[in-house]
Amino acid sequence: MTVREPLGIAVIGTGRMGADHVRRIDSVISGARVAAVADIDAERAKAVAAGIDGCTAHTDPAAAMAAADVDAVLIASPGPAHEAALLAAFERDLPVLCEKPLTPDAASALRVLEAEQALGHRRVQVGFMRRYDTEYVRLKALLSTGQLGRPLMLHNRHRNVASPPFFTSSMLISDSVAHEVDATRWLLGHEISAVTVLRPTPSGGAPEGLSDPQFVVLETDGGAISDVEIFVNCGFGYQVQAEAVCERGTARIGDGHALITHMAGRWGGTITQDWTERFAQAYDDELQAWVDSTRRGEVTGPSTWDGYAAAAVCEAGIRALEEGGRVEVDLVEKPQLYR
Repeated sequence: MTVREPLGIAVIGTGRMGADHVRRIDSVISGARVAAVADIDAERAKAVAAGIDGCTAHTDPAAAMAAADVDAVLIASPGPAHEAALLAAFERDLPVLCEKPLTPDAASALRVLEAEQALGHRRVQVGFMRRYDTEYVRLKALLSTGQLGRPLMLHNRHRNVASPPFFTSSMLISDSVAHEVDATRWLLGHEISAVTVLRPTPSGGAPEGLSDPQFVVLETDGGAISDVEIFVNCGFGYQVQAEAVCERGTARIGDGHALITHMAGRWGGTITQDWTERFAQAYDDELQAWVDSTRRGEVTGPSTWDGYAAAAVCEAGIRALEEGGRVEVDLVEKPQLYR
């Protein structure tokens, strides 16, 4: 069953991510409009809604979902608020694009998984936007051809200029490495079975008490190994890179060599400074794909199962960080709805 155009979207959370999605819906993508917004900060919600014709502002997510002309929900609030918002959306049987994490831990993610199964159909797409990035899409397509042979290893680097002041050592796993967790599962088509976290001496550029950088090793049930260098206070730029090492060749993305200059006795390029610049097009493409599929009455993209699996892997990763050693990932059997 198709949905009318434009698709009326309630955006839950109007912080940096939510406000950027409001801008994207209002002025970048097609086929949708912002019908309502919700935020615990009433003034912030009103300020975001003020620039959009017919958009109402709320402090209660459920009230925003019940507003006139709302056909779908985009959840961009902090992770701990996601479960309640998702369950409220399920009560109205509304399609949802939920920014990662689905929820902050495996137990709450499992509750969401079970609630969606009770509906009898998928309603959620999780916002792992790297699946929509041009370079990642090309790497996935190449690996799928089999011409490089079986993937043996996946090397990932994830670097930020500086971490937010509230960042903790475990958040390097739950908020940053979570992207590589999903990318590993998607690119290789494997589930992650165990996690080990190694910690070098912290960088002098890291805030006091923050274990940064970290080196994360992900074992998969397909026999491949994926490693992640996560360095959130590198100081020089934002970099996301991946290299697949296969039986008959390798493939690498993220070098950022779109423009190389030669001048004044030097050669080089620029390094992006944050994720909003590096993945701007991926976010646009992700949201457009979600709107298009929702209007067709379909749910595509990363599923609630993907969100649950990522939460379980990150939970194991945090245990490995805090306790040391190798920690196995405990997943329930994958439900038929997500096969």
